[in-house]
Parts: sequence; structure tokens; C-alpha cells
Amino acid sequence: MPETSQVPQADPAGQADQPNQAGELVRVRLDVAYDGTDFHGWATQSGGLRTVAGVLQEKLSLVTRHPIELVVAGRTDAGVHASGQVCHADIPADAFEQRSLTRPEDLVRRLSRMLPADVRLHGASVAPQGFDARFSALRRHYIYRVTTHPAGPVPVRARDTAAWRHPIDLGKTQAASDALIGLNDFAAFCKAREGATTVRELQEFRWVDVSTEAEPQTYEAHVTADAFCWSMVRSLVGAALTVGSGKRPRDFTSGLLQETKRSSAVPVAPAAGLNLVRVDYPADEELAERALTTRAKRSPVGNGSGSAGADAVDAEPAAGSDTAPDAEPATEPDTAP
Repeated sequence: MPETSQVPQADPAGQADQPNQAGELVRVRLDVAYDGTDFHGWATQSGGLRTVAGVLQEKLSLVTRHPIELVVAGRTDAGVHASGQVCHADIPADAFEQRSLTRPEDLVRRLSRMLPADVRLHGASVAPQGFDARFSALRRHYIYRVTTHPAGPVPVRARDTAAWRHPIDLGKTQAASDALIGLNDFAAFCKAREGATTVRELQEFRWVDVSTEAEPQTYEAHVTADAFCWSMVRSLVGAALTVGSGKRPRDFTSGLLQETKRSSAVPVAPAAGLNLVRVDYPADEELAERALTTRAKRSPVGNGSGSAGADAVDAEPAAGSDTAPDAEPATEPDTAP
């Protein structure tokens, strides 16, 4: 049976961390991948909508014989994929006293037989002391995949490659992206959320031509930041593509950094092209301090500034806002071509 000391007495994320009636808790790190096409986002929602968290929590609860709630690095929006999502769960230690479940690693094998084909648990381990999947994270890495070919994506990549109907100049697209690098207020690129800061450090926004003979006119945007607010990644991509396709001038994106609220001139790129590929964490001995620092930075203070929950990557509003939309409205000019 795994050690039970991994769940701290003062959990930076505010999750349950005390022994319950079933005994001590073990914090387990879970590494997850999913095809987001047929999910209504990550977060559980009312009305029986199919979500990634809903599917995982149901199967984990069945296997461990305890109700399980997941804390995730980023609550991805409807249609968005993840090959490197990270979450954690505080699981009663007695769950690992079963013949076929003696340690967290056994969850991978058990769930492989139970989960649907579009979601996989590919790693499970006892989390280091102080680990919090959400608040301990240093940065999130996304890749956005898009084709400008008139025929659209090839059928075998249709679920993870977006279509952009205008040819682009990759040099102009990159220049528009470079203008956004650094610590900035990305209000123009974010869906409004009360009491949430839109200041983020965009660390990478790099375009790569990945065209092949079978997939001509296909590109990837590699986007990295300490955190992303709701709808930010796809808005960044949409704005850069608009410049690259000649619909906006070269200084379009830099000018948007002067805005103080969501700009209707920024198109939101389709969800299908977006994939959360990796979440970075500090060294084990720095996890707890990182979680406390991040939580303090993103918690409401004073007149309501701050952003509790604003580290969600291209995500739904914070947990509990289950009536919020999972996708952008299909109206111009706020949607991508």
C-alpha cells in the first residue's frame, strides 16, 4: 500500500486533505490524454453532458470504490484535445488494498479496460509532497494544427487539424505572433470573467511549416505561457492567422495589447486544432512553494481583482459555472473563418 503522507496538511488548492472515514488519503498524479471532439470540455456539467472529467471520475470511483474528484492543470474547452494533461486525486489509502489494485500504477491497467477509446490514462503515481496539478504548474504547452489547403484536412487528421480557408504568409504570421511575446495584458484575447486578471507571460508563439506531399499547406503553432485565460490560445492563433492571410495589418496584434477588454476584431480559431501537449512543474522541493505563490497571485483580493481559477488553459469558467458555454458563439467577427 502506498504511503499516506503525500497529502499535505495545508493543501494550497483548498482540496480535502484530512483523513476521512475511509482512512488516510494518498495524493495521486494522473497523466491523461484525450480526443476532445466528442466531449463538452473537461469540467463536469449539469444535464448529463459528456465531459472528460465526468468519464474519468466515474471509472476511477468504480475502481477505487470511493467517490473521486479530480483537480486538473487546465480545464480544456469543448473540442480541445490533450496529449499531456495532468490532474491529481486524493484517494483513500484503503482503495489500494484490493488484490488487483495495490498501488496507483495499477490504475493504468485497470482503466485501460474500462475507458472509452477517446480518453486514456497513461500514467499514475504517488504525487511528490506539495504537488498540486493546477497550482504547482510552471507553464502549459499547446500545439495548434491548421491547414489552409482548399480541400481541408486529410481524413485521418480531420479530428485534430483545423481548416483555415485563406492562404497565409508564414513570415507575416510569425511577425504578428512575435509581437505578443512577454508579460502583457491579454484582455483583447480573453473571454471576460468577473474578477479575473488577464495578465499573462507568453513565453513562446512559434509557427512551423509541417507540410508534406500528403498534407500540403499545413502548419503548427507552438504556444507556451505560465497560464492561459478562457479562450486565449485560440484567440492568439486566430489573430495571427488573420494577419498572415492579409486581412489585418502587421501591427494588428501589437495594437490589441492596448485594449482593456475582449476585442470583437479577434477571431477565435476552431477548437479542433488545439492540443495541450505538456504541463511543466518545478523540482519536487519547490512544488509546495510554487502552489502557494500561484494561488496567492490568482486569488481575488481587495475590490475583486485577481483571478481565482484563471489559470485554466483555453478553458471553461471555474468549476461550478456549469451553465457557461463550451464554445464561442457562431457569429462574426468573433469566430475564425
